[in-house]
Amino acid sequence: MMSIKQWPKNERPRDKLVRQGSGQLSNVELMAIVLGVGSKGRTAIDIARALLVKHGGLRAIFNEPVKNLCEQPGIGISKAIALHAALELGRRIQQERMLEVDALTSPRQCEAYLLAWLKDRPYECFVCIFLDNKNQILCCEELFHGTIDQVTVYPREVARISLEKRASAVIVAHNHPSGVAEPSQSDISITGRLHAALDLLDIRLLDHMIIGDSSAISLAERGYL
Repeated sequence: MMSIKQWPKNERPRDKLVRQGSGQLSNVELMAIVLGVGSKGRTAIDIARALLVKHGGLRAIFNEPVKNLCEQPGIGISKAIALHAALELGRRIQQERMLEVDALTSPRQCEAYLLAWLKDRPYECFVCIFLDNKNQILCCEELFHGTIDQVTVYPREVARISLEKRASAVIVAHNHPSGVAEPSQSDISITGRLHAALDLLDIRLLDHMIIGDSSAISLAERGYL
């Protein structure tokens, strides 16, 4: 088998990236660069392609535990960690873009960002977007993580952190690993408790958004705030 180093220079992923930019490379080529080298009888391209075929896409690979990725032939602990790190950097770029928004004025401005951040997580994750009195974003943080179907949220902790951030308003969100964004009764209940805890501190709870596979539901728009 011919190694990637033996390929024509204009076909090697690293050289293509330098000449053409990363946007011109396929997912397989980009993953091969992250993996670095192949294994006996297989190039990094072969391994990257097999991973994508097996898992169906980058998001699925990101959500796969490192130990499971290591079960793939040619993937050791170092390569699995490198893949997770690269994918997490992409997710954090999305967070930085959100922070560049001057001010949030509607639930739709949050939806695309929160979908990119939270959908496809295999467990529930509760996040907060902290805002100043002009609805400009101060920061975004993941506060609580749960099991496959529930997350424990502590309103007092949300209130405490909101004070630390000097926030005037907060938007909270969490995902449903089932992919169905419809709020449960417990979602509605915790929204009321969060509103009450923050209201005592004169901090506005602007919204609680539920994130599914391809859509988000605003509890503020549903009339629960």
